[in-house]
Amino acid sequence: MDTRQLNLTKIRPEFKTTTINDNMSSDERFQNLVLRPIVKFQNNLLNEVFLNYVSKHKNVFYSLSIEKRIDYIENAIIKDMKFRNSLKGMIIGLFTVEEYVIYIQNSSALNKRMMNLVKQRLIDNVQLFEKPEILKAI
Repeated sequence: MDTRQLNLTKIRPEFKTTTINDNMSSDERFQNLVLRPIVKFQNNLLNEVFLNYVSKHKNVFYSLSIEKRIDYIENAIIKDMKFRNSLKGMIIGLFTVEEYVIYIQNSSALNKRMMNLVKQRLIDNVQLFEKPEILKAI
């Protein structure tokens, strides 16, 4: 095992509740063994990237109800290909070479799983996304 592969797999959080069994599809296995730990590891970065996205889109997000904020997150990930590709890069960049080889064999289905995990993580953190208060000099 090369140093990069060892380091990448060592930094990933472990899920005590994840079960792997023979009945799982290869995509589900990849999701649970690779995607889920990477998305969890990247949580703080994903949150910050989303806040930057909101800022670049005139902070409309902050004026929305919780339900509309969830819709906003979903639409950002589904419809904004530049944003979506940026998110994918943050996840794929932490693949080992072997994982990447597996990924490219079925990237379309794995991309769906990846974006669903990212979307769910952002939705779960929606209450953290409040408009930052600007301090004014008195």
